[in-house]
Amino acid sequence: MRTNDLRERKLGFGFGLAAYLLWGFLPLYFLTLAPTGPWEIVAMRIFFSLAFCVILIAVTRSWGRLRAIFASPRTVWLTVIAGILIYVNWQVFVLATLTGHIVETSLGYFINPIVTILLGVFVLRERLRPLQWAAIALVAVAVTIIVIGLGSFPWIALALAGSFGLYGLIKKQIGPRVDAVSGLTLESLWLVPIAAAQLIWVGGTVGITFGNISTMHTLLLMFAGIATAVPLLLFAAATRRTTLTVIGILQFITPLMQFATGVWIMGEPMPVERWIGFGVVWMALALFVADSLIAARRGRATEPVVAITP
Repeated sequence: MRTNDLRERKLGFGFGLAAYLLWGFLPLYFLTLAPTGPWEIVAMRIFFSLAFCVILIAVTRSWGRLRAIFASPRTVWLTVIAGILIYVNWQVFVLATLTGHIVETSLGYFINPIVTILLGVFVLRERLRPLQWAAIALVAVAVTIIVIGLGSFPWIALALAGSFGLYGLIKKQIGPRVDAVSGLTLESLWLVPIAAAQLIWVGGTVGITFGNISTMHTLLLMFAGIATAVPLLLFAAATRRTTLTVIGILQFITPLMQFATGVWIMGEPMPVERWIGFGVVWMALALFVADSLIAARRGRATEPVVAITP
């Protein structure tokens, strides 16, 4: 491997690592925004993500790339669908984080690769290798153990994995026609009416906290735009420089950090049934990673599941 290629791959690894570490800290960031509720947080995330992206486009003079997207109505509609899916993902994630279900959010991102594999089978008609089938079977066993053992359906985990998997599928359909900043700009733009409606509802019920708590609190809420866009840009830079197999393995840093936050920082309950369920999921992920590495060595790796933004 040439020196320049090796340097690029090292840079890609560093960018990817930074992106997933930042995403891993999101639960703690959202918890610092108390007493702001989940509906106001997501609304602010939408508004300030849009504002931050517009500033980036203005600074880099990338308006042409944004305008080019409107030449394809199909691409525009795909960005609308992507926006709705990422809204569902953001709202469920923040609701779960602020109501003491961080561990279940980590479960959602642990099983996300398996959900995306299933979407590849049923939507894209892809064929699975034996280890991939084994990983899917183990995840099904894990969900069954959690449902029977705890007596509750892990809807948060499955909603996050499902919305994120479908979001990834839509982004795959969009492809390189839409860069990361332009994509987030449009997705945030389409969500502005929803964000406005949420703020009106919050203002008429519990009251809006933005600008009414402290200067630091206001700045932290405004930081939501940066917290959304920066990891995405780092991720995009990583995927251009390193292999998707490396990115596919790095993606597990985020749910591991979320799991640690929920269990050891927030003290969420972890009965035996949940430990067993997570253990089976981790076995499935070990098979997933092993399959990706084996396929990569054989030179016929399929594109692994990669997280884009929680």
